[in-house]
Amino acid sequence: MLSLYSLVIQLSSVSVCVLRLGSDPVPLDSSSGCDSRLKHLHGQQMTVHLPPNITGHWVSSSCEVRPGPEFITRSYRFFPDLSFQALQFFSQNPECSEPSYSLRIRGSVRPLRGSWLVRGGSVCEYHLSRVQLLCHGPAPELQQRMPSSCDLRQPLRPGRIYELWDERWAAGRDCTRGLDFSMQELRLMRLERSGQQEELFLGDVHTERAQRSLHQPAGYQTPLQSAKTERCEVCRIVSSADLHHPPVLPVQPERPVRLQGHWVSTRCEVRPGVLFLTRLLTFHEDSQTWSGQYDHFSDPVCHHPTFSISASGRYTRGAPSTAIRGAVQFTFTVTHMTVTPMDVATTSLLNVLRGRACGSEGEWQRGVPQDVTWTSGCAALGVRLPHTEYELFRSGQDSSGHSLLYNGQRPSDGSSPDRPERRPTSFQPPLSRCSRGETGERRGGRSRLSSGCASHTLQGLLLLILLHSFI
Repeated sequence: MLSLYSLVIQLSSVSVCVLRLGSDPVPLDSSSGCDSRLKHLHGQQMTVHLPPNITGHWVSSSCEVRPGPEFITRSYRFFPDLSFQALQFFSQNPECSEPSYSLRIRGSVRPLRGSWLVRGGSVCEYHLSRVQLLCHGPAPELQQRMPSSCDLRQPLRPGRIYELWDERWAAGRDCTRGLDFSMQELRLMRLERSGQQEELFLGDVHTERAQRSLHQPAGYQTPLQSAKTERCEVCRIVSSADLHHPPVLPVQPERPVRLQGHWVSTRCEVRPGVLFLTRLLTFHEDSQTWSGQYDHFSDPVCHHPTFSISASGRYTRGAPSTAIRGAVQFTFTVTHMTVTPMDVATTSLLNVLRGRACGSEGEWQRGVPQDVTWTSGCAALGVRLPHTEYELFRSGQDSSGHSLLYNGQRPSDGSSPDRPERRPTSFQPPLSRCSRGETGERRGGRSRLSSGCASHTLQGLLLLILLHSFI
């Protein structure tokens, strides 16, 4: 499927991009409920605390899938004196019903300032004082991953606590390296309040495990919920767990992966590269065609549109995933694309892209879409058509029983999963079904899709573009 993240030209790490792709956009079926869902997201009132007061107990509301894949639930306590204790419970399966091992991490964390890279987030600094490991069963693979300097000659025994890191140790001894352990997620935070609900977003984890310890977060993981949250069974189970008694989540029946219909974002999403967007995807299983609407914004609550991308193409269903039970492999091809600037800055930006094969040169107008299929995409934005991606999908269900659809997380380095070996092993925020779609609907129709791109330093970005135009 179209990776909006991979469409953004890597000119500046502080740019926020907004584009609109698609050819011959067709109106959404108002009866589908998708329009009302998007309007609700774009008009939703949210309170963001800067700097965030994170004191309290925060827990996972689901079994989270990290790149690798790793299956984890988290229980983090932050105290008024800035110290914290984090419990990470790793499982053998994507339902988090078979505990493997747990980590207890102690240290301190302090919010510094608002992030200039990820608008709405806070940059933090942290210090680790201790990391401990406890296995819940035989762990020969885990033992093999431990550095020889840790001198763990005896097999790791279930129920015994092992010291992986202690600030009192001599420099150079770090037994966490074999686990690709990192707490870089504490470097970026965002605290949201909507109604009675509070959510704590921590920084994203690099999709390449070897890069985790050096990664500077530019996006977020699945948010943690306040342990006080009502009507969240998973939250209750995780909040009552401890190092010796990991959470065992109830096993849910495996849900078949059915793409048919319309699926919409459940929140304003954040992507590395300073992208804020909502997505609406439509699938026709009988013809194996798809279309997408990606609305981009300059703000983290998706109120101010910047540009829009509409895209469409075909897909094929592959084999069940061997890495994540219940997930299915797909291959998506993008064959048509339209870009629409939605603000003055983005329009000006596209009009200075001379000789870059992106639609009609110098003829971009605010709010007017351009089909860039005939120029084989938009070279200035790093988009070539046709474009193929190797995807991973999984079905789910929220606490209210609504159907959810997860598709693969994009690579942290900004590249595209354009080869089978780059197929994702973790997921983006879920999409919620807003309509099953009708068999009589127009086949292969291209939904209007919008995406936004803004820049905190527009003049600097324009200068970079001009340099690229002349070099």
